[in-house]
Amino acid sequence: MAHTIAVARRASSAWRPGVPSAPSGFAPGDVPAVVAVLDHAAARLAAAGIRRWPRRFDPDWVRPAVDRGETWLVWIGDSVAGTVTLDWQDRLWTDHAVRAAYVHRLAVERWAAGAGILVLDWAAGRARDRDATAVRLDCVAANAGLRAYYERAGFRHRGDVEVGGAPGQRDDGGPRTVVSRYERSVRMSPDAVGGDAGGRQ
Repeated sequence: MAHTIAVARRASSAWRPGVPSAPSGFAPGDVPAVVAVLDHAAARLAAAGIRRWPRRFDPDWVRPAVDRGETWLVWIGDSVAGTVTLDWQDRLWTDHAVRAAYVHRLAVERWAAGAGILVLDWAAGRARDRDATAVRLDCVAANAGLRAYYERAGFRHRGDVEVGGAPGQRDDGGPRTVVSRYERSVRMSPDAVGGDAGGRQ
């Protein structure tokens, strides 16, 4: 596996569920490990009655982003704690054309609850390093809990749009879903937030 990108620890090195201790690093993802994290998160969402992702991810859905180096594994110590895809364009935002980083398929393992906010901080740092002005993401508009989570993390609502495709995919066909777009300036410090997104886009 490629080298790990170290991030400074902001709390005790001993991980406790629900406590936002910093991940030990981020490394380019490999398909089986990424799919495993996504499947665990998708199962939790399904159990909660949230139909945003499929119950299982097809490896072919995530392989292109992995091959492009856009998908990352989040490590805490020697364990994979989550995954996130970070890319630099998204057609949902063509009406707001600025240089931005786009977060997709953010998920953390249940035992790493609390790490999601730090992954968002990492994404903002990557955006800043690439001279972007913002980090952006979207989520199902009907998911009030997730929308509140992102708002507590410093993201501002930038309107709702409709997307097509099966859960976990984006294309012009299939069922239609209304998603809410969110944006955070990379110069903004997020508010303290408890809990975690668990399995999120």
